[in-house]
Amino acid sequence: MTDPIADMLTRIRNAIAANHSRVDIPGSKLKIEVARILKEEGYINNYVTKGEGVKYMIRIFLRYDAKGTSSITHLSRVSRPGRRVYVGATEVPRVLGGYGVNIVSTSQGLMSGKRARQENIGGEVLAQIY
Repeated sequence: MTDPIADMLTRIRNAIAANHSRVDIPGSKLKIEVARILKEEGYINNYVTKGEGVKYMIRIFLRYDAKGTSSITHLSRVSRPGRRVYVGATEVPRVLGGYGVNIVSTSQGLMSGKRARQENIGGEVLAQIY
């Protein structure tokens, strides 16, 4: 697999399209950090890791409202292996005028675009969620 983050986002998109309550994703430290940011921003209910050692899974519990619509309407990869997107501290983009969230990989670790702007840190824009 060339792009594990794109695979993770696609698995979440497919689970939402099929109205699944949870989705299992092969684990890595980077994917756990992406799931942490999704939980902090309120896009998923929770996430847990299943298994031990090298082969473990991340189980993500998706969030739906009373009508059954997902809290995630758009989930896309910004920086891809073929075209990396780096931004400075002052150029971190706002998603939907602040209603959405960016996931930015910085020298301080993964963080949301809002937090990267607050801490005045730039980096690689991994994904957009709204």
